[in-house]
Amino acid sequence: MKERIFLSPPHILGREREYVAKAFDSNYIAPAGPWIKSLESRVSSYLGKGFYSCALSSATGGLDLIFDLLGVGKGDAVICSDLTFIASIGPAIHRGAIPYFVDCEKDSWQMDPSALDSLLASLAASGKRVKAVVAVDLFGCCCDYSKISEICKKFNVPLIEDAAEALGASYLGDDGLWHAAGTAGTASVFSFNGNKIITSSGGGLLVSSDKAFIDDARKLSEQSRENFAWYEHVRVGYNYRMSNVSAAICCGQFEVLAAKVSRRREIFELYSSLLPELSFMGEPEWCHSTRWLTAALLPDGVSPVSVVEALEEENVESRPIWKPMHMQPVF
Repeated sequence: MKERIFLSPPHILGREREYVAKAFDSNYIAPAGPWIKSLESRVSSYLGKGFYSCALSSATGGLDLIFDLLGVGKGDAVICSDLTFIASIGPAIHRGAIPYFVDCEKDSWQMDPSALDSLLASLAASGKRVKAVVAVDLFGCCCDYSKISEICKKFNVPLIEDAAEALGASYLGDDGLWHAAGTAGTASVFSFNGNKIITSSGGGLLVSSDKAFIDDARKLSEQSRENFAWYEHVRVGYNYRMSNVSAAICCGQFEVLAAKVSRRREIFELYSSLLPELSFMGEPEWCHSTRWLTAALLPDGVSPVSVVEALEEENVESRPIWKPMHMQPVF
């Protein structure tokens, strides 16, 4: 049997083992400790002045906190990219929200701004209360935030950037400057799941330019405990904290983020040069993609399942792209 080639395996390239050993030596192995603060500080500095971070157990938990703080409740409308993983909208569904899905553009595969504009206009005309727009940075490429941000401002709807797949990417803003993925909205999330471009084996990060928002999210993620000597709670919170050990791994991974992005882009260029008959996911002029996953459309008449099965015979892992949300049986 040939050695297994995984779709997106983790790679240990830096000082991860050293940092984890330091976490163990310090006995900070619980969901508290200096590596958490270090990770948050590193990512905040990377994103740019004025951004704040909160390390969490998952990006999904981050979205749940965002929806909580935005007051998403039963019957509220939440708009989301249609081509995504269910975690982008799942926490809103748990809160009783009604999902509305926006199709992607043909070339970029990202949320179509014109379709979003039309949907928001329709919902506004019907008197529907829209609590958030969740734009998903698909497969390491950013949405067109110079347009989407303006549309959300026009309708006074908070923009949430699901950048779970896009740490290391950047987008061209309406100011003509390049900005890091995760900086477009009211709040954003990154994922450090095992298959992401950097990983802590699991985990995520919530970021925002609103310090009070991050402070409130952090408190909620720590069971919403009040600042008393005893356990005092005026509301019910969550246990969404990241462990210090996971944060130590992630700090080591974060130091080699640029190298990881460069290698992913090299892999994409290799596939696209060897397989000209495929239509690969584009890189629009407004985005510098990480190419987290190399994705392509197959020629007419070629089944994705047949390609997956053929690759599996060679012990190569692959999978179809996300099945759109509007086609999921649950919706």
